[in-house]
Amino acid sequence: MNLTKIMEMDSNYYMNTFGRRSPVCFEYGKGMKLYDTNGREYYDFLAGIAVSALGHSHPALVEAIKSQAEKFIHCTNLYYIESQAKLAKLLVEISCADRVFFANSGAEANEGAFKLAKIYYKKNGMPEKFGIITLKNSFHGRTLTTVAATGQEKYQKPYAPLMPGFKHVPLNDLDALEAAVDDETCAIMMEPIQGESGVYPADIEYVRAVRKLCDEKGLLLIFDEIQTGIGRTGKLFGYEHFGVEPDIFTLAKALAGGVPFGALCAKEHVASAFEPGDHGTTFGGNPLACSASLAVLNTILDDNLCDNAREMGLYFRSSLEKIAKKLNAISEIRGVGLMIGIQLSDNKAVEAKNKLFEKGFLVGSIGNNIIRVLPPLIVTKADIDLFSSAFEEVLGLFI
Repeated sequence: MNLTKIMEMDSNYYMNTFGRRSPVCFEYGKGMKLYDTNGREYYDFLAGIAVSALGHSHPALVEAIKSQAEKFIHCTNLYYIESQAKLAKLLVEISCADRVFFANSGAEANEGAFKLAKIYYKKNGMPEKFGIITLKNSFHGRTLTTVAATGQEKYQKPYAPLMPGFKHVPLNDLDALEAAVDDETCAIMMEPIQGESGVYPADIEYVRAVRKLCDEKGLLLIFDEIQTGIGRTGKLFGYEHFGVEPDIFTLAKALAGGVPFGALCAKEHVASAFEPGDHGTTFGGNPLACSASLAVLNTILDDNLCDNAREMGLYFRSSLEKIAKKLNAISEIRGVGLMIGIQLSDNKAVEAKNKLFEKGFLVGSIGNNIIRVLPPLIVTKADIDLFSSAFEEVLGLFI
């Protein structure tokens, strides 16, 4: 079907939640590249917003999905599931968690984190502790509860009045955080690097102080690792950059390489608060998603893709810094590993994104002046060189 017909059908039948999309429909992908309905090639430097960690059509992921689909796709959690048990074991072995629960998305995983934090205190005789502090400019999901947790008014305003129990304080402001803690506070939730608002890393000293505050006040520390987890930052999990361990953390996006999946991970003393009937899922942890996730994680581990993310991230930043020195168009480069935010000197981010699209490079834009780059973890120096050359040309158009 041609693009015009697809766009017409979308306009007539799909709820208009995404506005006018980029005028392209992809038919297939391979590695770093996607190919549209006309056979045109695009370099994917967005990875489905940090989802396609292995790029497109990776043989190990394709084989895992195909092999499992040939056996069976779904099995109720009333029965034991081999791939689910294996994946839970692997995640515990490679992280600070002792227990895992599988969901279908990041928002669901975050909902589970909120429920676990609240029930933990109730079962420990402290039902009055239910408040959760999150950070301004954070993003935690699209459900009513995760919208309330998200520290961005634009996502909250249409759904007021919001779910109660959440406070928001600025990132890296310990005084504001300490002032927000009260007798009702049960947990502090944060992203190690805020992705959706423009790629803003938390300060190491701040994160360590937050961990100390939680220990002193008897609070749980929750990390939203939905975007930062699974190798994106050059380590398997973002918390590893700070020398602290959260009590609870959540995963999704890259966890199954594009198959919808999420995980709620927790220390034993917290996880044990969930007892039969306290939480559940129909699709979460199904054989297909778990098999896909095992393939993704084992490939990242076996192929040292965390190392590649770290090394290519440094190379990428170096390339961008050279462009910044040449052209008066970049005011700041932020991020860790292959999670990069490029702050432009003017409000040309959307135009720059569209020009890159015309040149066959996919990136994201945030607001009017931030370009977000999240390539697959398999990206090479040659890929980065091609992107950097195109990006420099695009920025040159605006000077």
